[in-house]
Amino acid sequence: MDQTLPVAVIGAGPQGLAAAAHLIERGLPVVVLEAGSTAAAAVHEWGHVRLFSDWPELIDAAAARLLDATGWTAPSTGHPTGAQWISGYLAPLAAALGERVRYGARVVGVSRSGRDRLVDAGRADQPFTIHIQLAQGEEERVQVRAVIDASGTWSSPNPAGADGLPALGERAAADSLSYRIPDFEDGEEFAGKHTVVIGSGHSAVTAVLALARTARGDADTTVTWALRRASAGNAFGGGEADELPARGALGIRAKEYVEAGLVSLVTGFRIERLAADDDGVVLESEDGRRLAADRAVVLTGFRPDLSFLSELRLQLDPVLQAPVRIAAEVDPNIHSCGSVAATGAADLAHPEPGFYIVGAKSYGRAPTFLALTGYEQVRSVVAELAGDHEAARRVDLALPDTGVCGGAGLFDAPDVSPDGACCAPSRTLISLTPTTSARS
Repeated sequence: MDQTLPVAVIGAGPQGLAAAAHLIERGLPVVVLEAGSTAAAAVHEWGHVRLFSDWPELIDAAAARLLDATGWTAPSTGHPTGAQWISGYLAPLAAALGERVRYGARVVGVSRSGRDRLVDAGRADQPFTIHIQLAQGEEERVQVRAVIDASGTWSSPNPAGADGLPALGERAAADSLSYRIPDFEDGEEFAGKHTVVIGSGHSAVTAVLALARTARGDADTTVTWALRRASAGNAFGGGEADELPARGALGIRAKEYVEAGLVSLVTGFRIERLAADDDGVVLESEDGRRLAADRAVVLTGFRPDLSFLSELRLQLDPVLQAPVRIAAEVDPNIHSCGSVAATGAADLAHPEPGFYIVGAKSYGRAPTFLALTGYEQVRSVVAELAGDHEAARRVDLALPDTGVCGGAGLFDAPDVSPDGACCAPSRTLISLTPTTSARS
């Protein structure tokens, strides 16, 4: 294979830009293919949200070294919003990378030159071909020596339906639903109304907290937090045991708002059907319970888009859709005490030599990804591509403990801790009867 060909990085988000910085530092040519019109396009969409990671945990080391040469000063303390992360780090990094980043270049397919996924002969000796759809509608094909897929999962939110498919009527009710954390600073859309938040991760908790603050100052604003699990379980996170204090504080405050009655917590609510009407949306669970609201915020996680990788030979876990070597480490069904381990090139490799999935997409459907994880991944992957196998094998990162033990808990058992739980906070359980309905 022609070693003068560039390495392609798909996505100009935090991990994609960091991968490019590592490649430059290693003297390897790189092209970054970004579907959006700007770097960190996904982060722009949640720029109003504050991160629970501190500034030093949000900056990649190689990227910082590249930026230092431009006179950039690294932010040192505090928890930035997404917009501040862009202005303080990601936008300067993209500018430093210059024309290596191609915007408006959506990757629609990756394969091997002259070979579909069925052909064995000489496969590893052929360059990758990447099919690109440009913003103007034109198509292009480029050849590269290796591919780092850092495209993330932001474009593929999970639906409200409890079975992983859109609930009956969900598509028709789209105008009454949001699949992103809304910007509650402009609270007119939610003030004085009833909002249902669906989901149990940090995004859902963030939305619940913002709505609860509105409800605290406006008695006509009501908030319902709907969980699929029969128990509140680990929805409140690790609390004071979380080694990222700002992350732990989210759950502590959420628990306080639930106990204060600012948020109604509904458990075991697995949505089967949605119906929009003139007053909002009605959500119906599989057991017949109904919630009526003005708006519903669906924050049930994300899933990887694998559609443009169909001609590559991947080895993915059948449950998480993550590389098999890291799936057990991040599986929310079984994850227990202690942090997940850092993952490197050997963990991220596939039967397709020279292809790696990094960043949030490498976790498949698991929700526990941190920026620190991605930076360590790209450091190791780029070292492997550069032939520095010792550096690729080295682990330069110890991830902070979540403070959550025993996995996600028993899915159908109410208010029951799984065996071996050792650090979960106390739980609060508020249930609806099968006939309860609410609307502000």
